[in-house]
Amino acid sequence: MKKKRIAIIAVQPVSGERGGAERFYDGLASTLNSSKVHVHIENIISDESNFEAIQETYLRFYDLELSAYDGVISTKAPAYLIRHSNHVCYLQHTMRAFYDMFKYEFPRPTKELMKQREFIHALDSAALRYPRTKRVFVIGNEVRKRLLEYIYIDSEVLYQSLDYDSFKCNSYEYIFMPGRLHRWKRVDLIIKAMKYVNRPLMLRIAGAGEDEIKLRKLAGDDKRIVFHGRVSDEELVDLYANALVIPFVPIKEDFGLITLESFRSCKPVITCNDSGEPAYIVRDGKNGFICPPDPKEIASKLEYFYDHPEAAKKMGLHGAESIRHITWEQVGEKLLSALKIK
Repeated sequence: MKKKRIAIIAVQPVSGERGGAERFYDGLASTLNSSKVHVHIENIISDESNFEAIQETYLRFYDLELSAYDGVISTKAPAYLIRHSNHVCYLQHTMRAFYDMFKYEFPRPTKELMKQREFIHALDSAALRYPRTKRVFVIGNEVRKRLLEYIYIDSEVLYQSLDYDSFKCNSYEYIFMPGRLHRWKRVDLIIKAMKYVNRPLMLRIAGAGEDEIKLRKLAGDDKRIVFHGRVSDEELVDLYANALVIPFVPIKEDFGLITLESFRSCKPVITCNDSGEPAYIVRDGKNGFICPPDPKEIASKLEYFYDHPEAAKKMGLHGAESIRHITWEQVGEKLLSALKIK
């Protein structure tokens, strides 16, 4: 019997960097590939450097020739512009600078910027509606809420799992903060919180990004704060394994694999009440803490775990149990069913 062919439309940044999105594509492809289905990842460059480049990127996806496939799964913006009669979207996010982060990025937008935003909303709305897209699944409640608020499209939440799952738990020694060093991730909140931490706790930061120089400057000569830069998967696992707690405090995060990685490592998570999906996954006082995005508040939670290491262990174990139901298998079943491919 001939295998059904499915394309995953992957959005690749101009820089070629690998991150959470690329892990998402790999995990999705791995779970869908079977004796009856062959999956191919179509990596398409997305340039968001200016509005003209964004328009060209939208057109690039619209012009894709995909007739050789029996089904197509689009992912983040603007992959869903593709044309195929059997198209399902598993949305990571739209271009957030034109959605929930518009006011954050453009506090005094020009008329031209407002027109650009309307244009993007119109294109996204048309592309994601039936019959161009048979079903819309999203990676979290935050993304679902965003689609409803801005372009009035409902969707079904379908949590992704991890494609790399060698996480373990050893000791409870330090604060660990992995991820991209970007202003939306608010690493600065934790660095500022360290000024109020009166315990012998180290903060280890792993990752790179646009704001690294600013964050290093903010940390100054505080010897408790260590920047590890980019680390390998093996190094990442070890850093998680020996952490006391993982602060993950982005603003309106779409999903955040860091929450899952922390819980798989049996570590509690501190997040904020405006952090988006992590605040849906973390249960305050059960597997971590949810607090206001205030350095003093965060510092008090960090000190709590130092003072109560047994609570850190207990909450970490609760975290591991709380995500046991999240698997790639359930994702695969849902998507294949929506594509009517069995």
